Amino acid sequence: MAQKPFLIRGSLAILLAAGIWFPSVHWFFSGSGGKSFSKTSIPQKARELAARQLQMWTDPKQRTHELERMRRSNAEWDFMGRGFLVWSLAEMGLREPALKAAYLPIIDRIIDETVRLETEQGIHFFLMPYSKARPYVVQPPRSHFLDGEIALMLAMRRTLEEKAEYRAPLTERVNLMIERMSKSKVLAAESYPDECWMFDHAVALAAIKLADHLDGSDHAAFFRQWVATARKELIHPDTGLLISSFTTEGRSLDGPEGSSIWMVAHCLRLIDEDFAGDQYRRARKELGFRGKARWISILARSFRCSAPAPAGAAWHSSAPVRLGM
Repeated sequence: MAQKPFLIRGSLAILLAAGIWFPSVHWFFSGSGGKSFSKTSIPQKARELAARQLQMWTDPKQRTHELERMRRSNAEWDFMGRGFLVWSLAEMGLREPALKAAYLPIIDRIIDETVRLETEQGIHFFLMPYSKARPYVVQPPRSHFLDGEIALMLAMRRTLEEKAEYRAPLTERVNLMIERMSKSKVLAAESYPDECWMFDHAVALAAIKLADHLDGSDHAAFFRQWVATARKELIHPDTGLLISSFTTEGRSLDGPEGSSIWMVAHCLRLIDEDFAGDQYRRARKELGFRGKARWISILARSFRCSAPAPAGAAWHSSAPVRLGM
């Protein structure tokens, strides 16, 4: 019985310490807002991150080491790292045109190497092993994940500065994506066998929209049809949020995920700003925390994931949600 008061006092001490410590944790992660975000210029943090990535892509030995390290964990990380770097460099070049001379050769190197590897090694080179577990529903097999992100790389590069050699490859990808999406009653194309991801569809739609801007094509009717179908068939009934993965027949595989809704809402702004705004607000409501959202998400991140947790992030079971639209 003498041990019981000790346990009570120990528990109360832990709770008291947590009450003092947890509200202070965010100070260890706080940085200058101006260093990480700017509406008009390139923030210092972005320049620092870009410099490291540029160094990797100009040093063959370092690039080989880093890419092999990523691929040992997940081949998708290798592929997505390429896409996000190209998109980021293109946006930075648009914001500060003097950087184009340094960025364009790296962008072209990444695009050309990525397409070469896809052509020589096949789609499975950038996918997880289960891509080979069973046949794709639509033949011949292609991954909407790869097509959408490569298309957006090509489109962003051409938006930064036109390159005639990239026009036909972009048009071909756009046509293939629309053709394969149109084979499904829910306008869904596979990333893995009978597995479609909302993240990949949002990226693909953004690429198609940019292609319209660059080449004068018009897929407005397709965009309206896709949004109407998604609203009807691909919405989580309890939250009103888009589900994250589904079959070609529209059967839900995974409900809304904090690890992808930020990108989905961001890309959908190009297609239907009202729908994108609705998804953003619902994500804030359904997945967000109030009050200490930022330090909660950062603390959780330090234990569970490697995704960035900017101000305004909210926590979900898989990752912080980036809601900085």
